[in-house]
Amino acid sequence: MAIQDNSTLFHKLRKQYPTFTYHAYHYNLEEDKLIISFDFSIGETITFRPTTVIPRHVAFQDFFENKSLSSLENIIFQIGMIELISYWKCTCSPKVFIKAGHLDENAIKWWQKIYYHGLGEFFYCNHIRTSFDKFVEIVSESDKQHELENFTLNNEFLVPIGGGKDSVVSLELLKAQKQDITPLIINPRGASLSCVEIGGYSDVYIPIYRSIDKNLLDLNAKNFLNGHTPFSAMLAFYSVLIALLSQKKHIALSNESSANEATIKGSDINHQYSKSFDFEADFRQYVNTYINKDVNYFSYLRPLNEMQIALLFSQFSDYFPVFKSCNVGSKTDSWCCRCPKCLFTFIILSPFVQPKVLENIFGENLFNNTFLIPILKELIGET
Repeated sequence: MAIQDNSTLFHKLRKQYPTFTYHAYHYNLEEDKLIISFDFSIGETITFRPTTVIPRHVAFQDFFENKSLSSLENIIFQIGMIELISYWKCTCSPKVFIKAGHLDENAIKWWQKIYYHGLGEFFYCNHIRTSFDKFVEIVSESDKQHELENFTLNNEFLVPIGGGKDSVVSLELLKAQKQDITPLIINPRGASLSCVEIGGYSDVYIPIYRSIDKNLLDLNAKNFLNGHTPFSAMLAFYSVLIALLSQKKHIALSNESSANEATIKGSDINHQYSKSFDFEADFRQYVNTYINKDVNYFSYLRPLNEMQIALLFSQFSDYFPVFKSCNVGSKTDSWCCRCPKCLFTFIILSPFVQPKVLENIFGENLFNNTFLIPILKELIGET
C-alpha cells in the first residue's frame, strides 16, 4: 500500500472545508430500470450527485406489483449514508450534516464506528492521526423518520459475486445444497460475468451499475485526500436493497476468518474491516433494528480460513481460466502479476494446483519473479 504523509493537508482541508452535507436522495422507476441518486456537498462550492442504476429484473416483479416504491426510501436513505464516505474523505470535514433523513443517537454512533474503522487504512496511508471522538461529528438535522418496513421474504439466497475464488466457493457449495440462488454483481466485468455463466446463472443474476460523480475524480486529480474506503460495507447496503426488491431472506457473503485480523502489524487497523465478523454482526443488528427484521446477512465462509477456501476452490477447475482477484487488472480483466493480491492468490493456490496449471492461470510463474520479494515481505509482515 502506498503511504504518504498528508497530515498537514488533512488539517488544512478540515479548516478550509469544515462541513459536509448529505442533502437528499432521489429515486425514479422507469420502464426498464430503477435510478437512484444522492445529493452531497462540501461547504457551499463542491457538489456531488452519484447515481446508481438497477435494471428491472423478473425477481422484482412481485415487489412492484404489491408494494409501493416509497417503501424502499429507508434503505435508499441508508445507502446514501455509506455512499457519502467516498466523498467526505476528500476533505475529512469535521462536521457532517444529515438532512436527508433522521438518525437517532444510536444510529449516529453506529455510523461513526463504520466510518472510523472502515477508513483505518485510509488514515494510516495518509499519516493521519485522529481518534474516534474527534475525527467527525455527525449531526442529524431532519425530522423525516424512516420506519422499519415489513417485507415478506422467501427462504432464498442472494450471493454477491466479485469474480474471485471466494465467491465461487460460496456459489458452488450452496448450489450443491440445492439452494435457490441468485447472484448479485455490482458493476459487472469479465471475471464476474464469466463466473456466473460457468455456475449456470447467467440468465438470472442481478446487476447493479454504480457510478462515481466526476467531481470526485477531479478532486482526486487536484490532490485532495484519497484512499481506501470500505467497499464491502457499501456492497452490504446495496445487497439489502436487492434482497427487499427480490424478496430474498438470505444474503450470503464470502468473507473468511482472516478478515477479522489486523492488516497493519502492531495495530488494530484492518483494511478488510467491512469484511470482519465485527462489522457483520453490527450490520446485521443495524439492519434488523432500522430497516427490516427478516434480512439474514452473513458470511457463508466465515468458519473457513484462506487455505481451506483455496483447497475447495482447487476442485472447481472450470473457473480457473476466468476468475480474477487482481484490483490493478480489474479494468482489463487480467492478472497484473505485480501486486500483493496476485502474489497472495498464487501462493495460496500453489499447494493444491499443479505448477503448470497455476502458471497458465497467471501467465507466468510468480515464484520466479524477484521483483515480488519486497511484496512477499510485506505480506508476511516483515516490512
